[in-house]
Amino acid sequence: MQEILLTVEQVAGYLHVDKFTVYRLVAQKELPAFKVGNQWRFKRSLIDAWLMRNSNVQRKKDH
Repeated sequence: MQEILLTVEQVAGYLHVDKFTVYRLVAQKELPAFKVGNQWRFKRSLIDAWLMRNSNVQRKKDH
């Protein structure tokens, strides 16, 4: 399966935030990203994992 790579604009749309918020999160090393040439790229799977880690929804613990 091929990994889906997103641009800054696509991530901003996916997260429903401004692209400058995405740049700020990358600069603060909050959002997982890497550069291809001089452009930032984001793996969709890492963005989804980041959302789960940073969500305010508590997951049920298995007991």
